[in-house]
Amino acid sequence: MLRGISSCVLAALFVLAGQSSVSRAEEAGENWVSLFNGKDLDGWTPKIRHHPLGENYGNTFRVEDGLLKVAYDRDAYPTFDERFGHLFYQHPYGHYRLRVEYRFTGEQCPGGPGWAFRNSGIMIHGEPPENMTLDQDFPASIEVQLLGGDGRNARTTANLCTPGTNVVMDGKLILQHCTSAKTKTYHGDRWVTVEVEARGDEVIRHLIDGEVVLEYEKPQWDERDAHARELAQKHGLLIQRGSISLQSESHPVEFRKVEILLLDAETATAKESEGPAGNSD
Repeated sequence: MLRGISSCVLAALFVLAGQSSVSRAEEAGENWVSLFNGKDLDGWTPKIRHHPLGENYGNTFRVEDGLLKVAYDRDAYPTFDERFGHLFYQHPYGHYRLRVEYRFTGEQCPGGPGWAFRNSGIMIHGEPPENMTLDQDFPASIEVQLLGGDGRNARTTANLCTPGTNVVMDGKLILQHCTSAKTKTYHGDRWVTVEVEARGDEVIRHLIDGEVVLEYEKPQWDERDAHARELAQKHGLLIQRGSISLQSESHPVEFRKVEILLLDAETATAKESEGPAGNSD
């Protein structure tokens, strides 16, 4: 009987090993690269609604004390006025692990929408920032939504939101805008580490503390949306790679780590394209 139980345990371990999100070969290198240098916004470009690409209105995105901060000075932001912003990294990616450490601080900017309280996000598989119109609020992309608690109520983080996109989950096309992850609530100004594992259009996973909290596949443009429909006609329906950006949604937030681990498929793409990230778009 004991031998039978041991065999079952060993079999289960082999199954779990086979389901590991990153192969041992990929883990062995652990060649994590920081996308944020801790000194300035080199390699990043802001796009804030109602302002042209590259204009960092009100110094919204800034680096202080080695932290990448999203802040709202009252002289520039007496009210938020729906100036949703995104800070875009210079290269698109398709196959990678992304690790971000963030925390919410202070008070929400006056005029920010209620849903944006302690709310930010990591946008992946996004359209190029050059595609965005002057008054566009969000890039068509997959959003890994970052939420903080209010000190009382349950509120998950590392959720999924889909501006201009859809995904497939458990074999079904998901048309709703947001889907909650299976996480606890992070109250207060504490640091939280979120990882994203993206493998082209095959699978995307959200992780906290090494545990998968949300998984889906076949990220695609939402053809119900006119702008996204144009992207689908130009690039095809499924999204294999795209921009990465950090959000500004009216609540101050800080990032102390933004780093990436390229997976084998991305490394191969980079060798065939221009730039260290394979920027051929």
